[in-house]
Amino acid sequence: MTDAKKISISDFHYELPDERIARFPVSPRDHSRLLVCDNGTITDSHFYSLADFLEPGSLMVMNNTRVIRARLFFRKRNMADDGTWTDGALIEIFLLEPNQPADYEQSFASRGLCTWQCMVGNSKKWKEGELLLSLPDLGLTLSARRLQQPAPDGSYAVTFSWDNPQVSFADIIQASGQLPIPPYLKRETQQSDLTTYQTVYSKVKGSVAAPTAGLHFTPEVLAACDARGVERQELTLHVGAGTFKPVKSADMGGHVMHSEHVCVSRHLLERLLAHGCKATAVGTTSVRTLESLYYMGLHAIANPDCTEEQMHVSQWEPYDDCQEPRPTTEQALTALVDWLDAHDLDRMHASTQIIIEPGYEFHIVDRLITNFHQPQSTLLLLVSAFTKGQWRQIYQHALTHGYRFLSYGDSSLLKF
Repeated sequence: MTDAKKISISDFHYELPDERIARFPVSPRDHSRLLVCDNGTITDSHFYSLADFLEPGSLMVMNNTRVIRARLFFRKRNMADDGTWTDGALIEIFLLEPNQPADYEQSFASRGLCTWQCMVGNSKKWKEGELLLSLPDLGLTLSARRLQQPAPDGSYAVTFSWDNPQVSFADIIQASGQLPIPPYLKRETQQSDLTTYQTVYSKVKGSVAAPTAGLHFTPEVLAACDARGVERQELTLHVGAGTFKPVKSADMGGHVMHSEHVCVSRHLLERLLAHGCKATAVGTTSVRTLESLYYMGLHAIANPDCTEEQMHVSQWEPYDDCQEPRPTTEQALTALVDWLDAHDLDRMHASTQIIIEPGYEFHIVDRLITNFHQPQSTLLLLVSAFTKGQWRQIYQHALTHGYRFLSYGDSSLLKF
């Protein structure tokens, strides 16, 4: 094992004043500021000028996931001594990922019954029994029952059932759920977040957090990229709640990365190959998906008969000792195309737990569009790896020049 696990998270601390955290986005979206760092040379601009800094003929890849209304609130009911029912504790059920059926689309389409893996707020007040939520506008009552044994991450499998089979689970969460926003915003979700916390190109429901690098795009910016000759392609990574999970261990060996669902089309793989296996990634979620493709390709080379479930990329896989020389990126992506053809698939559903930190060798991403991230976070480690350790210079410039930080903050284009 390399020294990847010995990296100290304290080396990635910086002082982030509370007033520099953007509580709301700028309007219009594309009027956010844009820090461009080209091999250490920094230029200050605005996001509406993004196309001016992209190379004609290059490929830009963005994450088309859509944030769901993942927070459901139930009021526990208690029976009084006289036999009457009274309202009890408020229980929050936070949807993480579908359990049965495990496919997102199938679970959202479920009518009458489905099970999700969930975090439960105020769980000590919900020891047994079912919780009920009346939804008269949909003509149904939603029931929630949980399995008593939590998973290692503290989540529970929760079975939802409802008495109107004409209504899908997607309809239910759309009507009764609350859109989750990052906890560091320190405010409740507002009506404006329903629009501003989604990218303009979001399509595939499943995330519990937005791929925030994409929040700056407008139809006008996308049109300018097209006019510049920049090819746009999409992938899907459903962002999990683990994106906000702090690193609590002193070194990275003690931190467990969350696993996330990804979906990549055969067409994207072909376009990557056509562009020399190089791309501009919009956001760290796109980076993690694109870079995971190389290791999925290694799986396909080693075992052409592997299943989609076996396409999982584990946390430390990029740092494991292996026989040299490794296959090229072109060979890995070509193997994935061949694997899809052999399995008669036009897209691959897989998962990744990859962690990208200093010492990582990038295979596909050569440009990165991303916001400014929290101190001592895995996202900052990724930025450090991409910028070859120059993140502190970039962040110091952003702090001294009035940039806004985190999900609703300003953006950067990094070229190294």
